Amino acid sequence: MSALDDLPPLSRVIATHGLSARKALGQNFLLDLNLTSKIARQAGDLTQCDVLEVGPGPGGLTRGLLGMGARRVLAVEKDARCLPALEEIAAACPGRLTVIEGDALAIDPLAHLVPPIRVAANLPYNIGTELLVRWLTPDQWPPFWQSLTLMFQREVAERIVAQPGGKAYGRLAILAQWRADARIVMSLPPEAFTPAPKVSSAVVHLVARPEPRFPADPKVLSRVVALAFNQRRKMLRAALRGLGPDIEDRLRAAGLSPTDRAERVPLEGFCALARQIAQN
Repeated sequence: MSALDDLPPLSRVIATHGLSARKALGQNFLLDLNLTSKIARQAGDLTQCDVLEVGPGPGGLTRGLLGMGARRVLAVEKDARCLPALEEIAAACPGRLTVIEGDALAIDPLAHLVPPIRVAANLPYNIGTELLVRWLTPDQWPPFWQSLTLMFQREVAERIVAQPGGKAYGRLAILAQWRADARIVMSLPPEAFTPAPKVSSAVVHLVARPEPRFPADPKVLSRVVALAFNQRRKMLRAALRGLGPDIEDRLRAAGLSPTDRAERVPLEGFCALARQIAQN
């Protein structure tokens, strides 16, 4: 039995430290340690990795990551009320858990982590998508992380793995699938959380590819995709007319029809169009 097994149940931790979830912080606590261990397993073999966790709350997933043998966990928590509970976990695993109080959007994790690095988190709903986009769009690729194992609202998870032709397919799918292999690995009902949210949740596992799936300039691709999906009901020739007067010629050169709509264009098509635009 490890020292982690001697820690009190999370329900008692919450009661002891007065950790009622705060809607303003996007908090929904997952208290079932069997579930948090299962999520940690989705991150793969952690024994040779440092792990970044954002929004650990009372530390359910933190315990799971340490229990799975993570070399070291960096937990970034904005809510100061959670720090004593996390320090109790740190005391049970000397040298393996570092807790930083602060906003994950403003902290550079590389100052505290040693590669190889994986990210695993039950992300706060209010910053989850923004963090994912940042991790998918660094200035240099490959990124600092090997993989991301992240919990989102089910709707967001489906947008990440969506294929062309559906309403969920959009900018997030393009960003994720261009540079990573993404799949949904777990689904969780609202009642798994305290308090229960109004929506279901899902865990997405993304593995960074050594190179993007198709060649394209990242900034050009991002601009093309943003314009296309900002007016997704319009034909491409109308949605993308801001890219130049010869946009119809560019679309045809990329193998696309000017009368297509964004949700019908596969990732390869957007990359081909980005290459055409970059030549101008």
